[in-house]
Amino acid sequence: MEAGESELKKELDATLHARRELGEEYESALVDSFLEKVEQRLDSVVDRRVRRRLAEQQTAAARGARAPGSGDSWGERFGFGVISLILAIPLSSIGAAQAGMSGLFVSWAGIVGINTVQALRSRPHLGKRREKSSDWEE
Repeated sequence: MEAGESELKKELDATLHARRELGEEYESALVDSFLEKVEQRLDSVVDRRVRRRLAEQQTAAARGARAPGSGDSWGERFGFGVISLILAIPLSSIGAAQAGMSGLFVSWAGIVGINTVQALRSRPHLGKRREKSSDWEE
């Protein structure tokens, strides 16, 4: 058992013991306190994993290699498109309700802009002009 897990087990035991002693009046406060400790533990684990992942990516970038997992797959692009369409529904209704057609236009311009940036980020060659291969091309 990991040290953090044993600490949480001790905290849970202490919380249950305190509940028995204090009664049901303090149950919600005790549960909230325990859940806050669990949340802090989870945050520290996630922070540690994020820092490790960033360090791996920075190391890979320093070596000139692509960061692990940075390949832009079709599934990632499809997922981004689906999520942007799902979010477009409430954004459109909010924009239209607040400012009418101009609000709807602004919300869709933002959605199109975000998707354009995503497309250019995942495929940088889309935003570049093709260079002439000879003097005969205009």
